[in-house]
Amino acid sequence: MAASPTVRSPLYYAWKRFLGNKASLVAGVFILLLAFAALCAPLITPASYEAQSFLNDALAFPSPTHWFGVDNVGRDLYSRIIYGTRVSLGIGLVSALASLLIGVPLGAIAGYSGGVADWIVLRLVELFSVIPPLLLAILAASLLGGGILNIILISSAFGWVGVARLVRGQVMTVRTKEYVQASRGMGALPRHLIMRHLVPNSVSPIIVGFVLAIPQAMMLEASLSFLGVGINPPTPSWGQMIADGLYYLFFYWHLPLFPTLFLALTVMATSIFGDGLRDALDPTLKGK
Repeated sequence: MAASPTVRSPLYYAWKRFLGNKASLVAGVFILLLAFAALCAPLITPASYEAQSFLNDALAFPSPTHWFGVDNVGRDLYSRIIYGTRVSLGIGLVSALASLLIGVPLGAIAGYSGGVADWIVLRLVELFSVIPPLLLAILAASLLGGGILNIILISSAFGWVGVARLVRGQVMTVRTKEYVQASRGMGALPRHLIMRHLVPNSVSPIIVGFVLAIPQAMMLEASLSFLGVGINPPTPSWGQMIADGLYYLFFYWHLPLFPTLFLALTVMATSIFGDGLRDALDPTLKGK
């Protein structure tokens, strides 16, 4: 008697495809290391981010004592970059979560209802897509002031657009399935259909939208901090450190180099990880 074939879940194939994407795997490991460093910052840094403990070594170049050097007011640059990881990743994660809370309901309603609701959501998406995010963010930050909370609010106001698009497209596909039509024929309310069938079957684009919203929020925060309307000193921000280091670029190259490098690598790793996740969760590759 022949053995029955092993039935694999879609997650198995998604995980298999993700493991086959070496770039995304390396990017994921890098993000995990950054998250670990952010959580354990007090244990792996020689000083607090605001402690001016090394005034005698101000502007010192990288050395075994100070891995990334010392800034102009005697603060260990390595410590500030590690603590800055908390700010960048924290703002990215919270902003991405807030983007989900806005984008998922709007995308689901637009994709399911169509008609006027879809038209209104699409017009909002077009509006936020046409306006340059950085210019509007600068205006909003100037009016609201800097600070982590305001940066999260500003980032969320733009991050939901991509999530809404992904969820809308997925819901428009799922709503034509037989089980959704059957549930509707049995008298299920739209709210039940959206919460029970459409949103759960849109998990893949939701996860992808969440991951891809993180680097957008991080870049927006860094840009605002670089321009002086973002995170308020002495709280460390990579964008703020880049701006401060530019004054010493020609003589003390290490001051802008390391925060720029960390920002670039983190944004690139998050984007690569998101792209790999999107490819792994692509339902058209199911079973391959």
